Amino acid sequence: MPVTDNALDDAPDSALLTRREGAVFVLSNNNPGARNALTPGFYAGLTAALHAAACDTTIGAVVLTGEGGHFCSGGDLRQLIHRRELPIAERRLRLESLHNLVRALRDCPKPVIMAVEGAAAGAGLSLALAGDMLVAAKNAQFSVAYVKVGLTPDGGATALLSEFVSRQVLTELCLTGERLSGERMHQLGVVNRLVEPGQALAAALALAQQVAAGPELATARIKHLCRVAPRNTLEQQLELEALYMPLSQETEESREGIGAFLEKRASDFAKLRNSKQG
Repeated sequence: MPVTDNALDDAPDSALLTRREGAVFVLSNNNPGARNALTPGFYAGLTAALHAAACDTTIGAVVLTGEGGHFCSGGDLRQLIHRRELPIAERRLRLESLHNLVRALRDCPKPVIMAVEGAAAGAGLSLALAGDMLVAAKNAQFSVAYVKVGLTPDGGATALLSEFVSRQVLTELCLTGERLSGERMHQLGVVNRLVEPGQALAAALALAQQVAAGPELATARIKHLCRVAPRNTLEQQLELEALYMPLSQETEESREGIGAFLEKRASDFAKLRNSKQG
């Protein structure tokens, strides 16, 4: 069954809004009173939404944003105060909710595009970096932040940031909690599209619509190739490419794409995706 507007909002405390924009599935963190601080319900709701999107052939891309002018200010420190009284094994288990969400973002076969306005701090920064592409307002503020409250990074922040900056810069950002603007993150190569304040979601939707019009199977394989490329050796990457190319050659997508090129017309991959639902 295709995922529809607000189809996953029944979970208590989900703080997640969902809607469809054609082939794009838009997910919004809806906790603006706390600058979209993360809650257990949000972890569960967003993870479920990503799994649902993965199984829906009518969805070509996902956009994640935040309501009320901020992307996400990170974990709810009030919850952390109470959590410190729990046994360490249970605290570790609670943290796995965040880490499972990061894994879901990484493993979802649909490209996930982040639209960032305002703050993306702490675990909010981790989520922003865990997507496949990032659109940000020029005045957005990105911060590792944990050191400011005596904590250490989680959500893969150190691994994800290390893909863009040197060890020295990574260490500085983590030890100072310094805020970086959207403009600075664009200079570092973290941000794909830099836009005026208030325009991040619109620009992310435009990018998502472009990606969503592409071939479903090839897109998922390309996403995986790009994900593992920084960690793989050249030989490992060549082996993976040698696996995917022959598989891609036998798909209806490649028949449509090559046929359209030879016939000098636009490819219609959406027709193929929609036919699977029929």
